[in-house]
Amino acid sequence: MKPPVLSAHRASLNPLVLAAIGPVATPTAHADDPTQETPATMVGALHSAFGEHHARAVHAKGVVLEGTFTPAPEARTLTSATLFSTGTVPITIRFSDFTGLPTIPDTSPNANPRGLAIKFHMRDGLEADIVTHSFNGFPVATADEFAQFLRAVGSSGPDAPKPTPIDAYLDSHPIAKTFLTTQKPPPASYATAAYFGVNSFAFIDTTGHRISVRYRFIPVGGEQYLDAKTVAEKSPDYLIEEIGPRVAKSPAMFEWFAQISERGDAIDNPSIAWPDSRRLVLLGSVSITRAAGNQAEAQESLLFLPGRVPAGIETADPMLNIRHASYPISFAERQ
Repeated sequence: MKPPVLSAHRASLNPLVLAAIGPVATPTAHADDPTQETPATMVGALHSAFGEHHARAVHAKGVVLEGTFTPAPEARTLTSATLFSTGTVPITIRFSDFTGLPTIPDTSPNANPRGLAIKFHMRDGLEADIVTHSFNGFPVATADEFAQFLRAVGSSGPDAPKPTPIDAYLDSHPIAKTFLTTQKPPPASYATAAYFGVNSFAFIDTTGHRISVRYRFIPVGGEQYLDAKTVAEKSPDYLIEEIGPRVAKSPAMFEWFAQISERGDAIDNPSIAWPDSRRLVLLGSVSITRAAGNQAEAQESLLFLPGRVPAGIETADPMLNIRHASYPISFAERQ
């Protein structure tokens, strides 16, 4: 069995990064994972597309908030994870725009999909993380294909001859083309978009029974997006400017659902969304109540690891292995 990627690279990380990672489990190793990219080359591919800005390699622009998570009783029928059995816990939330450009306008079409990352501060002193975005799917099936996609973007500047590398890539990867061309309009607020965890996880209950799930976060107040005329009237930072006063006035609420897989669903291919007919089980509610006090400090110190899960949950998609190991490299670069 192939060793977990983060374990293989942990010795190369500096003490600051190791302290941020903490004593957490690494993602489940997948013996059939054929990934050729390494965490370092994945971060390099992101830089080739967006440049290096001493910021997050992707979803660089964002805002940090705080709130609570309250589990639903139904969650305990799916998994033995203590996150769902110990009551309300504090959380740290980061909303973000796509790309690795720290100053991308919120009004730009390239700022989609938006990101939602959540850090759960569990009662046992451990943390659990979730990383999602506002599109139900991913442009490619594997980490290797994603690196190729990013390098094609980086080689397709305004002076590149036609057809550009990204033109050729999209011609041969129709799912990636759909991802780029069917994004929703900019949301009225970060709090009015739905977010999807496109990678699969395994939930294990107290009997050892396993099911594969994907996550959804649905705004309780409903989804709301802007038309082109309204977007043109917005400031470049309207989403960040809006969310703090919104939650100070009234909490932004999301319901967290597990979408339950059925036979034939692609567990290890995030580019293929599961049918909307799949059963949704409520895992709990997220209440966002305030913006973090020191945004600069919070942005620099926060590290979300998509494979940081509590006992009772395991990664099921091999892509999570390399994603989990790439984030600490980007984290170290911005220190």
